[in-house]
Amino acid sequence: WYSVSEETAKLINDTRAAGHRVIAVGTTSCRTLESVWDRYGKIVPCSGNTSIFIYPGIELHAIDGMITNFHLPESTLIMLIAAFYGYDKTMAAYKVAVEQKYRFFSFGDAMFIK
Repeated sequence: WYSVSEETAKLINDTRAAGHRVIAVGTTSCRTLESVWDRYGKIVPCSGNTSIFIYPGIELHAIDGMITNFHLPESTLIMLIAAFYGYDKTMAAYKVAVEQKYRFFSFGDAMFIK
């Protein structure tokens, strides 16, 4: 379940109209914005359920960057990241994360993908 307030929709649309980037914080925010975009072709105030599965080959339209933690390899969330960042670059980043002993899961280290 997700909810996009009128204030949030306006802020996102105004940001994009001014030529600035929209950065999702977390995969849930990314999935919410992409679900709304898929349904309406833009960000509008709304709420609903989503079962969207974002994976390499799916083009993202609602965001220009993302902040997220390191997710488990072979998870649906790493596929979302690979859809945005590219599979090879994602796997290379994860290799470094493992080598450097980054923390995974919800309270682990984070990355900014642009």
